[in-house]
Amino acid sequence: MGFVDPFTAVVICFCFLGVMLYKRVNIGITLNIVALFLALLSLNWQEIPTIIYETCVDLRTISVVFATFGIMLMSQLYKVTKVINDLSEGLSRIVSNSKLVVSILPAIIGLLPVAGGALMSAPLVEAETDRLGLKAEKKTYVNVWFRHTIFPIYPISQVLIFTAKLTELTVISIIIRQIPVVISMILAGYFIGLWKTNPTTEKKEIPKTTLGSELKRFIITFSPILATIIAVVSFSIDVSIAAFIGVVVLLVIAKPSLAVFKKSFMNWATYGITFAAYGAFLLRNIVEATEISEVFSTFVANGSLNNLLLLTIIPAVLAFFIGSPLGAVAISFSILEGVLSFTPKSAALLYISSYLGYVVAPTHLCLVLTADYFKCSLDKLYKYLIPSLMFPFVTAILLYLLT
Repeated sequence: MGFVDPFTAVVICFCFLGVMLYKRVNIGITLNIVALFLALLSLNWQEIPTIIYETCVDLRTISVVFATFGIMLMSQLYKVTKVINDLSEGLSRIVSNSKLVVSILPAIIGLLPVAGGALMSAPLVEAETDRLGLKAEKKTYVNVWFRHTIFPIYPISQVLIFTAKLTELTVISIIIRQIPVVISMILAGYFIGLWKTNPTTEKKEIPKTTLGSELKRFIITFSPILATIIAVVSFSIDVSIAAFIGVVVLLVIAKPSLAVFKKSFMNWATYGITFAAYGAFLLRNIVEATEISEVFSTFVANGSLNNLLLLTIIPAVLAFFIGSPLGAVAISFSILEGVLSFTPKSAALLYISSYLGYVVAPTHLCLVLTADYFKCSLDKLYKYLIPSLMFPFVTAILLYLLT
């Protein structure tokens, strides 16, 4: 046995986790150190090497780690080859309606899961929101909010893949339940951020001949992402392989020099997030070994807590405080897997609770960087984010209760 009881150990480690994230320690390093710290506090030390080894050879861990690395590598290639610029600028020119641009563009850029990636769409969103006459806080809001509308139904989202692997469900079974939630997010973003706004100047329409070339450019630059999605959804290829199919397609399109190709491997964020994928599984396995779920089983048996509260409050609060949906899902699942059996509806509620808690977290890089870009204080931004959060959250709960 360890030095302290499992519940106390988990509380101590959560506090430690919060401190490390507050100090902006890399999420990959943080999850792995917290996992080992929890193991040292609560387990027999002789068990630790076995858990580490079993995590390394587990097929689910291997799949998610390689998928994460492939997706992050594709994201970096998009950036260093500047293909992402062609993608975003092409969309901006094709779509003449400013409201559509500011709602679609951040979501398209959101397909590349780069930490703080909302900053990539901010300059183009700024140009369109200037035409709509939006204030700094609304510019920040629409850029952050619409970037994050796509992930609950994005089949190569790392957190969605991770949730499916943990619960041993298919990604598609979870996505199907998230469609109404995404619709509610889009509606919330429109009514809170864009309703009753009109362009102050006319946007110059491009000639039809130019439109055809811009459309072609957009399709070509979007094809690596599209190839990855098709491989996963249509051909049921594991995302760990599909991500590298997207990388190959991008290399064919961009034809980068050897120096540029090497540069895509030099961003440490790629390795940090990949390491975080392993750390999330390690943390999950160690939390499971502490048998902390038995404590919650007692609460459920006594009627003190019900499944709805467990699937919403725990993941949402964790994600808000640690600023990581991956970590929140890993910890929440580890706590709850001994309490309830996971079906598509419970897995979907676990995922969306973690995700929404993360979207509004003060440690969320997209939120912080975009607010800094538009010179907007967080208290003004939360005036729009908090009401927006209620739409998808209520939708997710109703789906859970009524279906």
